[in-house]
Amino acid sequence: MSEGFGNRHHPVEIRLKRADRVLEIDFDDGTGFKLPAELLRVESPSAEVQGHNPSQRTIVAGRRNVGILELEPVGSYAIRIRFDDGHDTGLYTWDWLYRLGENQQQIWQDYLANLSARGLSRDAPAAMGAHDLKGCGHKH
Repeated sequence: MSEGFGNRHHPVEIRLKRADRVLEIDFDDGTGFKLPAELLRVESPSAEVQGHNPSQRTIVAGRRNVGILELEPVGSYAIRIRFDDGHDTGLYTWDWLYRLGENQQQIWQDYLANLSARGLSRDAPAAMGAHDLKGCGHKH
């Protein structure tokens, strides 16, 4: 069944470091990654972020201090991450997490460039609370 979800990689250990806002994940090939909550949030595999095609992708701003509340297993192929900004709709397959880890530097640089090109910031606007930012990918 996991083949249908494209999972070539499988985790052997997943550690949530809430205070550090990091998800540590070790895979069966010996590779391990430390994925910041902010990266996981802005690269959520949800339709809300990814859209239904590349032209619909949303650049999520203002998530520098986002935290992870909990991880929920989804079958044997993914986890759902519940973030403290209310986002919890993405299913993070093992291959999605592996791809994020493997390409973390390039994905991060592309994200920063996209923010800059749109005049957006990693910091939440002072006048808005976390609830007001839920799903926000646009400058207000």
